[in-house]
Amino acid sequence: MTTRGLSAYAALGLPLAMAALPIYVAAPQFYGAELGLDLAMLGSVLFFARLVDTAQDPWLGRWVDASQHRPQGWPGLMRWGSAALALGLYALFSPPALAAGWLYAWLALCLVLVYTAHSVVNIAYLAWGTRLSDQVDARARISAWREGAGLLGVVLASVLPVVLVQALGAQAGYAWFSLLFAALLAIALYTTLGWSPAPQLAPKAAPTPWRTLLAPPAVRRLCLVYLLNATAVAIPATLVLFYVADVLRAPEASGWLLASYFVSGALALPAWVYLAARLGKARAWLLGMLLGASAFCWAALLGPGDTWQFALVCILSGGALGADLALPPALLADLIPAEHRHDTGGYFGLWAMLGKLALALSAGVGLPLLSWLGYVPGQQQAAAALALVYAGLPCVLKLLSGALLLGWRGRLAEAPLLEKQA
Repeated sequence: MTTRGLSAYAALGLPLAMAALPIYVAAPQFYGAELGLDLAMLGSVLFFARLVDTAQDPWLGRWVDASQHRPQGWPGLMRWGSAALALGLYALFSPPALAAGWLYAWLALCLVLVYTAHSVVNIAYLAWGTRLSDQVDARARISAWREGAGLLGVVLASVLPVVLVQALGAQAGYAWFSLLFAALLAIALYTTLGWSPAPQLAPKAAPTPWRTLLAPPAVRRLCLVYLLNATAVAIPATLVLFYVADVLRAPEASGWLLASYFVSGALALPAWVYLAARLGKARAWLLGMLLGASAFCWAALLGPGDTWQFALVCILSGGALGADLALPPALLADLIPAEHRHDTGGYFGLWAMLGKLALALSAGVGLPLLSWLGYVPGQQQAAAALALVYAGLPCVLKLLSGALLLGWRGRLAEAPLLEKQA
């Protein structure tokens, strides 16, 4: 596949990832610190919305599969889903003046709209990429290009809101960010639909039962490892703005700290593709888990003024992020049996469900746990507990997921070999 084709396909990954960071990182801080909603209740609303999002993803995957042979097909789904996503994101960060009870309801409705639209577009986009090639090595390249564009989008999403909020205030800043996002989404969607190679659509066939999709033991094991590792990544994503403000006491540094993390991940992507080709995707992913845990654990020991030390943690752990982004989807694509290629959307619907479940757990467990430990945003009396939940718990989960990955028959191999061993 040519560089032009890869870059055209990857274009849509930028705004899709750009939307994810405000939803998962900025929204809790915006509604908690800026609008003054109760932290425990806020965590419950986020948990509920993400559970809805989690439960619907497999069925949205079925819908994506069923839509591939219809007149408008995947491009039509992606156009309508993108329009709903842009509208929902603007509404999320432009709430009307409401009493607290109604504001919780507004937040829940906006989140469900954004989650549903994002899932439809993202699942169709992932299925499109999986159908671009049946070559194992090519899948890693396609995944790396997509995730590299996504990391650039995340960098924009980590810097732009901070700049706009500092210049215009929280509500106006996020509103303008939403409008800029809508413009970038339109440009990227046009580029991908107009210039990317066409996916190789599978022949029409009845959907495969869920039990059959999950029948290969290697698929189930990969899903378990992915869920644990994704939870380890999601907890810091939910709490990072609280950590920077109340542990490091440097809220003005949040933009460039987040940018350093994601830029490091983007720069490391070619290295992970190279290591995957030499060591195998599973071994390379395990190496990324160990690097991430060994670098990120130091964040639990930092305190006020340790901004540059945390920047080093961001750079090292961000380098490991590239493995988490590029390799697991490529492993899943390797494991899809040839007779189930028409169920690609179903597989990635399940995959998206696991990622959303990890985010739901991070909000539904992390925020109430902090509230129980006595943490209140903007106050530092429970900063030590915040640091421990932010960094210690994710490292434990990441090491556990690495141990499970290593436990695949006591050694690691490429996904097709793992499937045979199982």
